[in-house]
Amino acid sequence: MKWLIICRKELSEYFGSLTAYIISTVFLLITGWFFTSNIFLLNLATLRTVIELMPFLFLFLIPALTMGSFTEERKDGTIELLFTMPISDFDLIIGKYLSALIFVLFILFFTLSYPVTIAILGDPDNGQIITQYIAVILLAASFISIGVCISSFSTNQVISFIVTFLILFFFFIIDKFVPLLPYKIGKIFYTIAIMPKFNHLLKGVIDSTDIVYFLTLILIFLGLTQYSLERRHWNG
Repeated sequence: MKWLIICRKELSEYFGSLTAYIISTVFLLITGWFFTSNIFLLNLATLRTVIELMPFLFLFLIPALTMGSFTEERKDGTIELLFTMPISDFDLIIGKYLSALIFVLFILFFTLSYPVTIAILGDPDNGQIITQYIAVILLAASFISIGVCISSFSTNQVISFIVTFLILFFFFIIDKFVPLLPYKIGKIFYTIAIMPKFNHLLKGVIDSTDIVYFLTLILIFLGLTQYSLERRHWNG
């Protein structure tokens, strides 16, 4: 349970960081504006527009939250201290990963007022709304694993932010190039693209292949994070 200690430490830093609160506020203001605009300007009591916006916002939110996961430890000189403590790399990785995920879930908690409002104004499909939130959580969990991984390889927060953003953007937009590519290459690109799986879940259909895709992506990047830390042990 040592990962729980790391998780608590990281969460205290998130909730004690002005930057994290600014990011959260901007995220909620943007989603809130789109939601209220649908209701008052377009007379549409729908959650789909807001949910479809979240992947784009995550392109900026997740790199900003994860860029200091390991780079900050190196900057403060505490990473080597952590390596000498009786804490496994697994505990360190899971603690940092879960703390970022919990903080994102904390932000998403405030968006639950949107489906509540829709329920008051109309008769929404609750099953589809639940599936949409599952899609958002899986997407955030996948993006966070990438951000934590890049942070473990980087020595600079700005570089970590930029590289994480570029990789997330690659996964975000790659399916758009499929029609322009040869069939076999396009098929590979579509297989690794994240947005088709996300959009599939938005329709209210939970497909096991989509769930496996997100979980596999998370495991791959957390595994790469493990490799990054082990490499430092070998070099140290």
